[in-house]
Amino acid sequence: MTIGEERDFGTASAWEALGGAPEVVGRVRYVGSGGLGEGPLPVRELARATVGVCALAAGELGAVRAGGTAGDVPALVVDEAAVATAFLSERHLRVDDRAPVAFAPLSGFWRAADGWVRTHANYPHHAAALARALGLPSPTPEALRAAVAGRPAVEVQERVYGAGGLAVAVARRYGGPQPLVETAHTTGTAGRPLGAAPSGRPVAGVRVLDLTRVIAGPVATRTLGLLGADVLRIDPPGLPEADDTYADTGFGKRSALLDLARVGDRAVFEGLLDAADVVVTGYRPGALERHGLGMPNLLKRWPGLVVAELCAWERRAPEPWAGRRGFDSLVQAGYGIAAACAAPDGTPGVLPAQALDHGTGYLVAAGVMRALAEGGGRGLRFSLAGTGSWLVRGLSPTGGGRGAAAYSAEPWLRETGSGYGVLRHAASPFGEWATGPSRWGTDRAAWLPR
Repeated sequence: MTIGEERDFGTASAWEALGGAPEVVGRVRYVGSGGLGEGPLPVRELARATVGVCALAAGELGAVRAGGTAGDVPALVVDEAAVATAFLSERHLRVDDRAPVAFAPLSGFWRAADGWVRTHANYPHHAAALARALGLPSPTPEALRAAVAGRPAVEVQERVYGAGGLAVAVARRYGGPQPLVETAHTTGTAGRPLGAAPSGRPVAGVRVLDLTRVIAGPVATRTLGLLGADVLRIDPPGLPEADDTYADTGFGKRSALLDLARVGDRAVFEGLLDAADVVVTGYRPGALERHGLGMPNLLKRWPGLVVAELCAWERRAPEPWAGRRGFDSLVQAGYGIAAACAAPDGTPGVLPAQALDHGTGYLVAAGVMRALAEGGGRGLRFSLAGTGSWLVRGLSPTGGGRGAAAYSAEPWLRETGSGYGVLRHAASPFGEWATGPSRWGTDRAAWLPR
């Protein structure tokens, strides 16, 4: 098999998982080289393929809205340098020339009595829960190191999760196989007819209700926004987002706050659902169900919707993992990826990008566009662990390190004004955002006129 043929394998497998017609895979080709070839796992191939299938889905939706068929996807080109830059967007971000802090002091790998633990404490409430669970006299790295060192890794994990924090024992082996995408529900009811769309904006006129946080879900919705959708992110007022995170992922959307426990806010929210075409959710399983907003309920009341659910560990994972919170770094640790990337001295390592987050984000956007092209009325499920399973089992390296030294992110960096000041940021592989993000939570909870 030639390298060119191998390059198509990841795209073909992801497109098949999304239910796409296999004959259109050859319409996308890759040019240039990116900088994600380091390490033992095929991150470059994951990045290229997830952006590639997103491009295919956009082309398919545009063709269908123009009156054609799914087979009318035009020839597409994906630049791997743009892909690599986008997959590292949070590292390239500068806010008025300030570099954001990627991880808080209590986030990282810590040696336990019988292995390693990965913690995530970037949000204040998670840091407080971590300190409470381990009885830290002061929330410092030194105190955390000492508290973890005297306990087995799984004990630390369970103590911290029990207190509402986030810590995962580093697995020495890969977790079990999981699906890349699952079609969980079909309603048989078509969504609103979309009509034609302007060139390059296949999602124009589509209203997307964004109930996601941090990276993976927001990457999906900022991509849909770039491609024309009216994206409105809704968050609860008592759970603030980190400003730097939203400065990176808030492009292509607006952001408003609603408290679903208040009657008035709940009425506004249901009014938004009445006029929505797509709902993307990224909360842990069970969180939205408490408000009657899980996928089955949404599709029962609004059967023409496209609902895309994203979680960390996959809903069919063994208990207690299915309902647990998680982030890319924690899934890397718990799924065996961190051990596979370990240093020679055994210290766990990381992928060269938060590839589970970014890759899953592009898969979600692709799945939404495919569902729209097929008429709506569908529920899709994705997970970071499912993307991790595909990374370690479904992809092969294709010489990704070659040409990496020549890669430069500079041509793919932009400066844009925003609610946070001037942002130096990564461009999208699909084009340019017209404006930067507003400040989190400061927009009206209302759709734009169609």
